[in-house]
Formats: sequence, structure tokens, C-alpha cells
Amino acid sequence: MRSYAILFFFLLSLTGYSQDHLIADIKIQGTKKTKPVFLKRLVKMQAGMLLDSTLMQEDMERLKRLPSISHAYFQVFSSNDGRHNVFYNVEENFTIIPFANLFSSSNDDFAFRIGLQEFNFLGRNITLGGFYQHDVFNSYGANFRAPYLFGNRFGLEVNYKDLTTLEPVFFDNTAADYRYNNKGFEVLGLYELNFKNRVELGFSLFTEDYNYISGATNPAVPQNLMVDKHLFKFIYQYDNVAYHYQYLKGFRSSLNLQFVGSTDENLPEFVIGFNDFIYFKHIGQRGNWANRLRLGLASNMKTPFAPFTVDNNLNIRGVGNTIDRGTGAIVLNTEYRHTLIDKNWFVLQSNIFIDGGSWRNPGGDFGDFADDQNIRIYPGVGLRFIHKKIFNAIFRIDYGYGITKDASRGIVFGIGQYF
Repeated sequence: MRSYAILFFFLLSLTGYSQDHLIADIKIQGTKKTKPVFLKRLVKMQAGMLLDSTLMQEDMERLKRLPSISHAYFQVFSSNDGRHNVFYNVEENFTIIPFANLFSSSNDDFAFRIGLQEFNFLGRNITLGGFYQHDVFNSYGANFRAPYLFGNRFGLEVNYKDLTTLEPVFFDNTAADYRYNNKGFEVLGLYELNFKNRVELGFSLFTEDYNYISGATNPAVPQNLMVDKHLFKFIYQYDNVAYHYQYLKGFRSSLNLQFVGSTDENLPEFVIGFNDFIYFKHIGQRGNWANRLRLGLASNMKTPFAPFTVDNNLNIRGVGNTIDRGTGAIVLNTEYRHTLIDKNWFVLQSNIFIDGGSWRNPGGDFGDFADDQNIRIYPGVGLRFIHKKIFNAIFRIDYGYGITKDASRGIVFGIGQYF
């Protein structure tokens, strides 16, 4: 009997101890536009759970990844009955953002994209936006992305585009200029496995239209093509990056796999895959070292319409607008960002970078990556003008100077960090 009494009081003491560490309520403070009920549904810590500082810190990182939140922190207050009230305090971003990307090179080609996006539509971190682009020709597009449309794990993304550009096509050591149009829509399902892992799965239907304008010709290279295509896409992202305003630290990996089907053998079906490995390190009080390694391969067809491009706005700053194509890519971008001015709302950041990469020629082999004709290395410098209270309000300007064979140089403007 005595042993049962000891067991009873032992269990009672455990129960009392647990109750003393239970959360009575979670309160969200600091919201203006974002719906508190949306944030409470998204975070993992809930009323009735045991107090867990590790889980609360994870919730802070989760909130800071949202477009509507620039910063978040928690406070814990004990009530008279020994339970705890937890306050999640957030600082909101302004989320209706105009944006512009401008890029030019020493070849005097110039292009820009302007648009408007709302990153917190209905106060639920839904992105809704559209853009106009001029790159010799006019283009348009619209996007809708709601990562938590169907609860705290499932979401949906829908995109429409009508892109028209002047595209160089390379063959027989020569090139021709084509008017290229890509018109279609894309639908993606979004699913969050857990805090660090998420997947996206979807498809798109689109039409590609090539029309010859000038340059070299070859009977084997069509001068006019209009092809209906379909695409299946799978994206897997691992994200373990911690955010503190403009400073980032941690590792992120994004895998993108696509199958592109075609109705014309001149633009045959192909498989393409690439992975971006991104690493950030906070150095001292004001420094940030950022790195991106992209490894990509596609079906190795000998075609002038190869999928990987060498371009100012995508991978090598200063190189020019679509100067080459390939069926494989290895690209490394590394840069050191240093904060020069840090005020309550404004940050001026300097940037020193090296962009380097190489491509596999269409129909070539892996030895092409070591060919000095395919290697580009562009060091450069830049500036970042950052508004700390507006989401992604980072105006960047970079100047890249090539040091490899037949190199160019140029200035690249844009909104947001380069990667």
C-alpha cells in the first residue's frame, strides 16, 4: 500500500510540474495588416502545450521568412496560477512594392522589367502581381502565390506570361538573331513538409515562337518555328537560413527538375535539372559572406536552342544579355557584403564579388567545362540601398569586369539581392 501511495504522489508532482509550465495563451502583437489568426495558425507553439524555447525560436524564424514580417521576437510572462502567457511580437513590412530590373552591357543593349506586387494580399501573405518588360520587344506577365491557401502546409501558385525577346541562336561558330516569344500559364501545388523542407509540383502549357531577323543562316536551322509544348516541374527546397534584417546565416538548397514535351522535332522534348547550393555567413558585426553554386544538366542534344544561357541578369554580372547557350552549367557566385550605414530604416551596403562559370556545348562532352572558350570569370563591385521596413526593398547596382578570353564589362541594376 505504501508503494502505491509513493507512486501516486510522484505522479501528482509530475502533473503539477507540467501544469506550471503550460502555456495559457499565445498573443500576437505588432500586426497592422497581417491577420493575427493567420499567424497563430502558422506557428507551431499553441496554448495548452508545454513551454519550449526551442520551438518558440523556430516560430520566430518561420515568421521572419514571411514577406510581411521584417523582424520577430517573443516574450514570456508568468500568471498567478503558475502558467505562462507568451507574446509573439512582430515588426511588419510594407508589402505593396513596385519593382524594376535594368541591365546593360558594353554592347549597348538595354532591357528593363517593371511591375507591382502585393506580398500580403488579404493579410495572409498571398503574393499577387504583374509586370511589363521591354527587351527590344514588349512582354507581360502575372503571378499568384499562396503558400498557405489550404491550411498551414498546402498552397497554390498560378503564373501567366507572354514574353518576347531578341534571342541569339548559336550554330557553326556563327550566330543569328531571332524574335522569340513564349506564351503560356503554369500551375504549381505547394506543400511544406516541415520547417526546413518544402516541395512544389506542377505543370505548364505554353507555345514557343521563333522568327528569324538577321545573321547567319543554315538549311538545317529553321527560320520560323511555332511549337506547342508542355512541362512538368518538381522543386525540392531545404532552407536552414536565419534572418536578421540584412544579415543572413545558414545553408539553403533548391533542386529543380523539369520534363519538357514538344510537338515538333526541331524543338525536341528534353529533361533539365539544376541545383542551387547557397551558403551565408555573418562575419563580425557588419559583414555578410554569400555564396551560390549552381550545377545543371539537360538532355545533350546538338541544337542551337539549348536551355542554359549565359546572361547578365541570371548568372554572370557584366557578361551581357544572353551571349551563349549550353546543355550543362557550372556557375559560382561569391560576394562579400559590408554594411556602411545602418539606420533605423535605411542601410547602405557595399559589395565585392566574383562571378564565374562554364558551360557544356550542345552535343558536347564534359570536357567542354574545362575549355577556355566556355569559361567566364567576372570580378566586380556594387552597392545596395536597403529599406528595412519594406519587403525586398533592395536596390542594387553592380559593375562586372571580365578577365577571361574575349570578355566584356557592364552594369547590372535590379531589385533584391542578386541571390
